[in-house]
Amino acid sequence: MLKRVFAVCGLLLTMQVSAEVTIYRDAWGAPHIYGPTDASVAYGFLYAQAEDNFWQIEDTIIQALGRYAEVMGETALAADYLNRALRIADLSRVEWQGLDPATRALTEAAAQGLNQYLADSGTTPRLIKKFEPWHFVAASRFSTYQLFVFNRARIKNDEVAAFAGQLKLAQHFAAGSLALAARNAVADAQAHAGSNTWAIAPSRTKGGAAMLFVNPHQPFFGPGQWYEGHLHSAEGLHFSGAGFFASPLPTIGHNGKLGWSHTVNEPDTVDVYQLTVDDAAALAHYIYEGERKPLQRWTDTITVATEQGPEVRRFSFLASHHGPVVARRDDKLLAVRMAMFVEGGQLQQRYDMLRAQNLEEFKAALAQLATPMFNTMYADAAGNIYYAYYGAVPRRDPQFDWTQPVSGSTAATEWQGYHPLAELPTYTNPPSGYLQNCNATPFLATADGENLNAADFPKYMAPEPDNNRSRMSRILLSGDKQFSFADLREITWDTYVLEAETTVPMLAQEIAARDLKAADLRMVEPALQMLQAWDRQATVASTATTLYFFWRNLQVRGGVADSVQAFKQAVGYMHQTYGGVEVPWGDVNRLQRAHTSGRAGFDDAAESLPVAGGPGNPFGTIFNFYARPQPGQKRMYGVAGHSYVALVEFAAQPRAESILQFGASADPASPHYFDQGRLYAQQRYKPAWFDKAAVQAGAKLSRTLAYP
Repeated sequence: MLKRVFAVCGLLLTMQVSAEVTIYRDAWGAPHIYGPTDASVAYGFLYAQAEDNFWQIEDTIIQALGRYAEVMGETALAADYLNRALRIADLSRVEWQGLDPATRALTEAAAQGLNQYLADSGTTPRLIKKFEPWHFVAASRFSTYQLFVFNRARIKNDEVAAFAGQLKLAQHFAAGSLALAARNAVADAQAHAGSNTWAIAPSRTKGGAAMLFVNPHQPFFGPGQWYEGHLHSAEGLHFSGAGFFASPLPTIGHNGKLGWSHTVNEPDTVDVYQLTVDDAAALAHYIYEGERKPLQRWTDTITVATEQGPEVRRFSFLASHHGPVVARRDDKLLAVRMAMFVEGGQLQQRYDMLRAQNLEEFKAALAQLATPMFNTMYADAAGNIYYAYYGAVPRRDPQFDWTQPVSGSTAATEWQGYHPLAELPTYTNPPSGYLQNCNATPFLATADGENLNAADFPKYMAPEPDNNRSRMSRILLSGDKQFSFADLREITWDTYVLEAETTVPMLAQEIAARDLKAADLRMVEPALQMLQAWDRQATVASTATTLYFFWRNLQVRGGVADSVQAFKQAVGYMHQTYGGVEVPWGDVNRLQRAHTSGRAGFDDAAESLPVAGGPGNPFGTIFNFYARPQPGQKRMYGVAGHSYVALVEFAAQPRAESILQFGASADPASPHYFDQGRLYAQQRYKPAWFDKAAVQAGAKLSRTLAYP
């Protein structure tokens, strides 16, 4: 009898321990989460995210649900309108119902983690009082489609506004981004930013292990910013990396056997269909294969915060069998179809990628084609390197120009399924021993003679050209150089401005060929000599770097096509603003964490740090840092670029270092608000511990949660 009592007590004790989730915080505040099941570590991951930046989690989910105008007012109405037209919330509810039990459990645990944080902390949400599991499906669909894919439809904001037919709404469509109407500076940065990723085979490393460079260039603020975490479940999930806020799991990084990163690619995954209507007033039918086909119609309300209080506005929406009608162009309605948008499945695919233990399992996860885009770079402990120009690319009739709207009145423009993974551009273990992608063509991913032939693939599949970051990557990685971990670490912060090799000599030729006035020559010649003597390294001490980027940004972003005229303007601006052109780059190019709870306010008088590097597009700088001038300030402040950065070596135990551009916590009172920013400005990484003994040895704080 006594033995039975002890046995029952032991069982109860085991059950109690197995239902605990522990969050260790390392010296940099990064959470390392341990629990008995995969769902339990998702619970802890969302709890940790909420501790560090609950505001951003809720902000992302509010946007994903199409309710942003309830807290942001008129400036968010356009984004909410698009969200409702795409029916992101409705589709997400349906998808959630069909998730397999394990994936569904992740979303349920994530919601429990957020709700438990609210109960424990006493935090008052701005809008969402209770988080639901399907909210995380909506956040995934929103982040991928509304922020990335839809903008490729090449539909103008005023065309959407004309269809909406609402004056106030039209003003906001004209003012900014459909995806982020209230965050134009961030949207602008994202439009110009890119990402880098490399994989190095054991044949090219001094330690004989494959290595991976993880280097997405996301906005520093808003729903696309990274959060780092390390999850270790007794059920088998063990992964370290980063994901966007409100993601139940990291989406890039590594487990004990393999890892990957992404860059944005441009496969044609969205098409616009022109609909011919024969009842322009009623908008009840469109013509398809010579017959009248009914348009689906529904109404929805959007609540808008105003000075007088909440104001409810009702809108009508239409959809064809191609997809939702979102705009009008001339006398045609425009319907949009996006790859895998209705089918969904992203969370399932991501979960399978995290659990993969070898290349074949990883390829099987990618083969689901649930995510519509993203170059994927891979390395593993077996020594494999692999790159997929990945996407859910619809199979189409090549007689049509799919870069333009196509007729929605004929069956000839219907999609014929999707190209399987085997038909996409992929590389496995090229003889050169390296693979790279920097948002450029997949047909120059490795050494000359080893690349795929673009003619073997449909034109709509991979339309990107080469770019200077891709060229610079090939320069750094080509040949027979052998890389140690330290060697690779150094070149991940490379500041060489490759574009200057051609643009500076061309500028000199242009100035020599012009019959400039004597006063103009006196102004520009010393500045030109500075550029000609420049070593083309964008260091914080370099004065030529400052001049170069002021000049070229006038052309790239300012629309001044004439290079000499742009150079004169840049020199004049610098004299007027700084009293001359000899201004160190670090005095101008700054890192400052100025967005807390959505409030922007860069300030020259507040703390900021000098940063090397510069814009990668089109300049070719590997250390990407996109700074923007700010109203009333002399300095420029970073809004995108190197964000979450990691370097992984797949030895017997993975070795990794990483960095975030600011720090783990969004609380200005936290020691982890800007601690990583100081390393970042020094071009240094921090350790990213994976082994539990190392985590526990370096832990500064731990929390144990009861997992329901």
